[in-house]
Amino acid sequence: MSKKVKCLVVDDEPVAREILESHLAKLESFELVASCKSALQAFQIISSKSIDLIFLDINMPEMSGLSFARSINKNIKVIFTTAYREYAVDGFDLQAVDYLLKPISFERFLQGIQKYMVENVPVSQVTETVSESDDSDFFFVRSDRKMVRIKFSEINFIESIADYVRIHFQDKNVVTRETISNIEVKLPQSDFLRIHRSYIVALKSIDSYTAEYVEIGKRQLPISRGYREQVMGRLGI
Repeated sequence: MSKKVKCLVVDDEPVAREILESHLAKLESFELVASCKSALQAFQIISSKSIDLIFLDINMPEMSGLSFARSINKNIKVIFTTAYREYAVDGFDLQAVDYLLKPISFERFLQGIQKYMVENVPVSQVTETVSESDDSDFFFVRSDRKMVRIKFSEINFIESIADYVRIHFQDKNVVTRETISNIEVKLPQSDFLRIHRSYIVALKSIDSYTAEYVEIGKRQLPISRGYREQVMGRLGI
């Protein structure tokens, strides 16, 4: 990725700033331009430096993060960070990229990063950033009001259904309110293959295939015309 994403951290709690600074340091394609403790300091920074993405605490003295977000250039994207879940609706009303509840784990932080990348960066650069930043063998999704660990090695295929995604395993499935494209950027490209706008399959789980479909267990999953050339290239037809 040639152009780094320039970031600003705004939080009145030193420990919270340190956690975000540590998370950002793991991403080579993201640059921490500054870290400050108030919205007033943040105003000075964005008036003199180019900022792409702000990690913004909501509950701060003098000026709240919500007020600050309403007053800045809409080209600057915001990921809200807070210890108070009740602010989430207000945060999303401001078209925030994501809303991270403290304490913020690296896995949850990375989900926010991936949402930003999907919305603002070409797919090729998204893949590059994800592969350079995270070598774990799992990710988390929200399902039934909790965060559920999804291990890459256990996935058979992923199915998009309206505004939801169903992740299929050998003997169960997990449903999450997410887009299949957001899930796709979390997966290692070497192990998974998009075959349709509604399906991603794990290569290890394919039992058989033709030019029209792949079989996984008792399911036949269609290969759409738009993905056929890419799929056939990967599968060797």
